[in-house]
Amino acid sequence: MRYNKLGGTGIELSHVSLGGASFSHIYGNFDEQRSVELIKDALMMGINYMETGPWYGQGSSERTIGKALKGVPRESFFIGSKVGRYDPDPAKMFDFSAEKTTAGVDNTLRLLGLDYVDLIQVHDVTFAPDPSVILKETLPALEKAVRDGKARFIGIADYDIDLMKDIVEESEINISAILSYAKSTLFDNRLQNYTKFFKNKGVGVINAAATGMGLLTNTGPRPWHPASDDVKAVCRKASDFCKERNVDLARIATWFTLSQPGIDTNICGFYNRPQLLDIVEVLENGLTEHEQNVLSEVQLRFFDKIILHWDDVELPAYRAKMDELLKAR
Repeated sequence: MRYNKLGGTGIELSHVSLGGASFSHIYGNFDEQRSVELIKDALMMGINYMETGPWYGQGSSERTIGKALKGVPRESFFIGSKVGRYDPDPAKMFDFSAEKTTAGVDNTLRLLGLDYVDLIQVHDVTFAPDPSVILKETLPALEKAVRDGKARFIGIADYDIDLMKDIVEESEINISAILSYAKSTLFDNRLQNYTKFFKNKGVGVINAAATGMGLLTNTGPRPWHPASDDVKAVCRKASDFCKERNVDLARIATWFTLSQPGIDTNICGFYNRPQLLDIVEVLENGLTEHEQNVLSEVQLRFFDKIILHWDDVELPAYRAKMDELLKAR
């Protein structure tokens, strides 16, 4: 396993880390015992960072990780969690207030059974009513959590890298890491345009969603995926191309992501032990010659000179839903 320093924090994270979204029903049927065993297997393989948050199963992810970590020496792992996004009900989904942030940190520690987390992040800052709420309420509340010993470092997590860049520049509170997702993939590798900026600021770069939340897999994304039908169709063609050649699209897509420079850790949402073993193996040994050839063909045929994304999908949909709720009152 490779290890990289997270920005200026001094902590070294495994190049592959464990994503807590899998310990919920987001990506399939949730099995707590299987998840606990998977977490323990990951630790044994040298993965030392776990990423979670209250949004994933409304506490099931944090609770499951807490069970798996019982008896594990605290100095042998690092853990990051989040505040800001909580509930599937749109009316209760986001709350970036100082009061809710403070309560969220306490609830996270309770579910994890820990005295502190290494990284506490503001989840999906895009959905704040205004960036000033993040700067004036959320981040100061997290700074207090750090002073109180409940967290070591502060981060922000979002799909919009430009927004995270702006917050890093404007914040008077030190931000130690950013978490970007689905922006270091075969179809959208824009994170590379920002790594130098964050590194120069001493900000660690965490990447998630190497498969674009299921788009770059042979089975395809879950029904809730926000990408347009056109985007899904291109990825489906890439998947069919791989299946015809007996290659796992997720494997070559993940290898592509793990090979990108300037990223401190890559969060992978393993669903079972074979997936975990496969990704650790591809990190250590790389792709076969056949897989390399297929990867080159996939890049050339389906993703050359285009960027596929869903940049302007989720926020307008959320705001429209909130407008509907306000009108119904």
